[in-house]
Amino acid sequence: QVQLVESGGDSVQPGGTLRLSCTVSKYIYTSRYMGWFRQAPGKEREGVAVMYTGNVAVGPDTFYADSVKDRFTISRNSAKNTLFLQMNSLQPEDSAMYYCAANFPGTRESTAKISIGPRMFEYNYWGQGTQVTVSS
Repeated sequence: QVQLVESGGDSVQPGGTLRLSCTVSKYIYTSRYMGWFRQAPGKEREGVAVMYTGNVAVGPDTFYADSVKDRFTISRNSAKNTLFLQMNSLQPEDSAMYYCAANFPGTRESTAKISIGPRMFEYNYWGQGTQVTVSS
């Protein structure tokens, strides 16, 4: 069983910044990829950012939703098994519950399929979420 715990959500004004953290109970490098998705009340889940965390020899290892490109940055500290999401220039439309998610080898009954652009990512673990509210 893998546990993911998010933190860092808060209420900020438009134009503000936040850094979300996700602590993982397993070595990050043993996962295939990890990412963040968000869900606002009454809306579908939306993929925000993904990072390939396993051994990727070639190609890009990060992907972002068009709505957050150039504003959000996904990163990791493998030594601390922590995933981050740096969010700059926050806007009211960024308000949502943000979830950290991971794909580790192995099967689970319940998975979450989240797309970013044309790419679909299937997560078998995710956290409880952290709330981000952007308003003036």
